[in-house]
Amino acid sequence: MKHPKTIALLGLLLATQASAHGLWTEQRRGNIEVVYGHGAEDNAFKAQKISGAWAYDLAGKMIPVTVQRLPDHARLQPLKPPAVLAVALDNGPWSQTADQRWVNEGRSKVPGAIASTHTFKYSLAIYQPGAKLPKLESIKFLIRPQVDPLTVGPGQSLPVQVWLDGKPAAGVKLVGDYRSAPNTVSTETDADGRATVLVRNEGLNVIAAQMEVPLTDDQDAATRGVFTSLTFLGEPHHE
Repeated sequence: MKHPKTIALLGLLLATQASAHGLWTEQRRGNIEVVYGHGAEDNAFKAQKISGAWAYDLAGKMIPVTVQRLPDHARLQPLKPPAVLAVALDNGPWSQTADQRWVNEGRSKVPGAIASTHTFKYSLAIYQPGAKLPKLESIKFLIRPQVDPLTVGPGQSLPVQVWLDGKPAAGVKLVGDYRSAPNTVSTETDADGRATVLVRNEGLNVIAAQMEVPLTDDQDAATRGVFTSLTFLGEPHHE
């Protein structure tokens, strides 16, 4: 089994069309929109790829949430304003052809494929101060804040712990401002998956990480590519 640092390095080396894009949510025109992109890019995507969405109130109790699947993206509609919201996207298998093109197919369907991965994207949003975080077992790659991120403030450090498949993940490189500097690594998790990340923005902060996890028994993919983000406002919104 490869060392977690090696796996994290693979994540940077395999920044392909399949794995380079991130996932997060933003409030736009009174709606919670799912954003699929890289930095300032906001790309269209197949809304059918949203594999789950979960909303919670301040006490950590689940709130029903509907996924509105629009022609070029998805919109999340909780029954009432959530304190916490999580979303997952299964981007499917991707294979690289001999001429360097990436196609959204498993390697078993791409003769002569030179690389392959199956990518999953996750995001966690914190909307209300004092929110109790549930276990979030459906989020297989998770940046979990260790204090309430809404109370930290711009220019201050936020302690986080990164989890992969329910275990702390060491050697994960964290991008502190994914929307503005998606290729700038801010810090790296320690042996317990812990790190501190500078809160950069008064508005929306998107802290992100991605990895490639080797697979040994998948006929369509050599790795599982995972991306995750943590989003929150740096300062309370005022009218």
